[in-house]
Amino acid sequence: MATEIRVPTLGESVSEATIGTWFKKVGDAVKADEILCELETDKVTVEVPAPASGVLSEITAQAGDTVAPGGLLGQIAESGAAVAASAAPAAAKVEAAPAAPAVAAGSASSMPPAPAAAKLMADANLAAGSVDGSGKRGQVLKEDVLAAIAKGPVVAAPAAAPASVRAPSSADDSVREERVRMTKVRQTIARRLKDAQNTAAMLTTYNEVDMSAVMDLRNRYKDIFEKKHGVKLGFMGFFTKAVTHALKELPAVNAEIDGTDIIYKNYCHIGVAVGTDKGLVVPVVRDADQMSIAGIEKEIGRLGKVARDGQLSMADMQGGTFTISNGGVYGSLMSSPILNAPQSGILGMHKIQERPVVVGGQIVIRPMMYLALSYDHRIVDGKEAVTFLVRVKESLEDPERLVLDL
Repeated sequence: MATEIRVPTLGESVSEATIGTWFKKVGDAVKADEILCELETDKVTVEVPAPASGVLSEITAQAGDTVAPGGLLGQIAESGAAVAASAAPAAAKVEAAPAAPAVAAGSASSMPPAPAAAKLMADANLAAGSVDGSGKRGQVLKEDVLAAIAKGPVVAAPAAAPASVRAPSSADDSVREERVRMTKVRQTIARRLKDAQNTAAMLTTYNEVDMSAVMDLRNRYKDIFEKKHGVKLGFMGFFTKAVTHALKELPAVNAEIDGTDIIYKNYCHIGVAVGTDKGLVVPVVRDADQMSIAGIEKEIGRLGKVARDGQLSMADMQGGTFTISNGGVYGSLMSSPILNAPQSGILGMHKIQERPVVVGGQIVIRPMMYLALSYDHRIVDGKEAVTFLVRVKESLEDPERLVLDL
């Protein structure tokens, strides 16, 4: 008796996923709970475990296919069951293809394209009838579209609205190019960032902070801190705590717009941008205003690890009210971060660099960092934004304020 492999529940508001990678092939033995494949959603990557032990007898959804929750991915047969009938579906299609009636390019087929093929055609902006179909009655299959894309420029579908169209490369250049489909996560990042620019009245204000006091405090207590709490004392704990103090004083920076209403959040869920090999993700430190610096460092460490391992859950990424992005770890000296909609503020941290500054009428060398606050000017006034950044600066230059809640 075969056991079906189905798409698991993907989380609230997630209605589809793309098959990323199959780790097993038809005919392979599998154990219960062994990871069979990865699904890419627009927010997280989901691993699909084997529901039972046996032999992978059929794969019904291939890498690149779009599937819905509950959709069939394949089947697992009991050990020893024959899988020859489904072991080589690709070969069967190749053998059957010559017998199918040939359809001239551009001619109409009596069959609509297969779902996976239709999605590929839409993504590649291919016009209907521009791809030869090798399926029954001339149906366009996924492999037909992939073959058409590999051959080079084809007739594009007319765009419904003005869109950026890539100019064709020269013959010499095209053979040295590689076309790779954007992952769901990367597509979502691109869409959300552009939507934020189109929707919000975004403005950025800058300041700089002398990191001497925080660095001295960290150097004095980092060994004791790590021994007691089991986590390293970094800068993110200080920055997160400084941000929560400033948000309490200036609640508009922690609010969001909903139609003609403003929703003020009486809590601070701080998103911490983390770079991964699959793109930027923003896990959330919930109720950071109620946590100690040690608690914040522990939670950031946990979230960073699961993010890099691709194990973030939907709950880890939802509900943020403000975001901190640390480009300094990559060497950025200054940048203007883009809002993480629908939030109204994002703080950009940057590289700590020794620079000459004037202190008490004397030129001295201090470790300085540029700070950038991007905010939605529809809800946050310039005075509030500048005051917020000054409060963060004051807390970092005099970290005792964080302890005394000043």
